[in-house]
Amino acid sequence: MTEAHAWAGAARALADKVTADAPGWHDAVSKTPRHKLVPRWWQRIPNSVTQEWELVSPPEDSAELLHAAYTDETLVTRVGPTHADHAAPGEHGKGDPTSSSTLPGLIVSMAHRLDVKRGQRVLDVGTGSGYSAGLFAHRFGDKNVTSVDVDPYLVEAARNRLAEFGRTPRMETIDATGELPDTEYDRIMATVSVRPVPASWLRALRPGGRVVTTVAHTALLITAEMGTDGIARGSVQPDPATFMETRREADYPGKLDGVFVTARVRRGEDIRPPEGTIPDLWQEWPLRWLFELDTPGVETRAATYPEDNRRVVWLLAADGSWARAEDGTSPLVHQGGPRGLWDALERVRTRWEENNRFSLHSMRAELSPEGSHLLSPDDSWRFDI
Repeated sequence: MTEAHAWAGAARALADKVTADAPGWHDAVSKTPRHKLVPRWWQRIPNSVTQEWELVSPPEDSAELLHAAYTDETLVTRVGPTHADHAAPGEHGKGDPTSSSTLPGLIVSMAHRLDVKRGQRVLDVGTGSGYSAGLFAHRFGDKNVTSVDVDPYLVEAARNRLAEFGRTPRMETIDATGELPDTEYDRIMATVSVRPVPASWLRALRPGGRVVTTVAHTALLITAEMGTDGIARGSVQPDPATFMETRREADYPGKLDGVFVTARVRRGEDIRPPEGTIPDLWQEWPLRWLFELDTPGVETRAATYPEDNRRVVWLLAADGSWARAEDGTSPLVHQGGPRGLWDALERVRTRWEENNRFSLHSMRAELSPEGSHLLSPDDSWRFDI
């Protein structure tokens, strides 16, 4: 079997899988050689003490490369400040992912929601590997697609790799939270998360235009359509989507390890039993995201101690506020710093329960250059985004 036939068959199988509910995207997926866009990537090292990654660099057109590229999975291409393209053999990456090639099924799902029509202008925010730009360009034409990213290397690499198989969308290196390359678009899709929703996107979105994006530090996917009054109205979608946040530097700011040193075992300035059970914020993700909407920027950590079956949850903030909640036979909450973070979490939980624990995808979105919001089903709860 020739290399062309091998990748074409794998891409067609991927298309069969991920476009079942969006058949209009089948041809684009089956004819876009993702393996050309992601020749190397990082793979998480299981059980590493620190968050470490090993380099995966299969031979060109190998079975390993084709299998990975045409499986519906995200491939992490950049960890911290280091892109896999620039890593030496055997080198380990350390830190959080800073770029990836998103799983194709999610790209197709979001693009399907975008509902692009022939001749419309599309802005692809977050070039990454260039895969989403390649899909849009294949289906709607290169001249109708602009892709932007803050990282010059990502843009240049994607431009060159797309051109190798005839795709030439417009590619620009910009901070997408600022001014855009053009002033008018019909469709905007972001594979990076934002908060706030940039005013420049909403100024550039034509009446009848549509935006699909996610709220930073949550998995809330929003679809909204621009009205003639300059407000884009829509809703949170039922299926979650998690993306890296927009960044301006080579890496994201460090985690709040200094605050954690204080919060880990220190006696709090305020000590009391919790109101109700101590939530597992990794399982009770709607509560976690509501808390993020209400009290943004709080870092959460947790640990379980098997010897006494005790679970501990920490909340950390950049202003030095912290909380530690310990369950077990005598649950207890310690708080310190200028804000009562556990008080804030309990307030959010109580209010959500008073609102019948509404589904998060029942929230409405109202986005405008003057300010964007999510609203609870009865409009009594309003979150700035």
